[in-house]
Amino acid sequence: MKKAMLIILLAAVVLIACMFGGTGADGQTEAYLRVHIRANSNGADDQAVKYEVRDEVVSYLTPVVAECGTKEEAIAAIEARLDGIERVAERVLLANGYSYGARASVRREEFPTRVYDGATLPAGAYDALILELGTGEGDNWWCVVYPPLCFTGGNANIVYKSKIAEIIRSFFGK
Repeated sequence: MKKAMLIILLAAVVLIACMFGGTGADGQTEAYLRVHIRANSNGADDQAVKYEVRDEVVSYLTPVVAECGTKEEAIAAIEARLDGIERVAERVLLANGYSYGARASVRREEFPTRVYDGATLPAGAYDALILELGTGEGDNWWCVVYPPLCFTGGNANIVYKSKIAEIIRSFFGK
């Protein structure tokens, strides 16, 4: 019984490693739709308002992305709402005294390797929703729209977690 359980757990680990660990092969980058919200600058105020924009944009997009069954559907749904995304961002900016505006687009860009809650996204070209606040020259907040690593539930603080990964962690005491 223990041997069978260990084999199942090892198979799950291999599956998770294939899904998230990766070598950076183009096929792996094709599986994800990222989101980057780029602040106007690295000033404390611009960075703080970036997070307020993030919360509102995530709230706006969560029900939209929840209905998407594929990355292509998520891209189409987001592209259809680019004006709405910009309006949400600009409303938050104006409420905080900023008039520098926001620009949203979906495009393919090169990104460095990033780790998000135990999932590693290798360096490579990814499709991404890019939301630039003002000049967009400040540090960014990022997440994954599809599959939904940060766009689940009705609350921006709810994060997708793999049940298999949680079981493996608890089994090995991590």
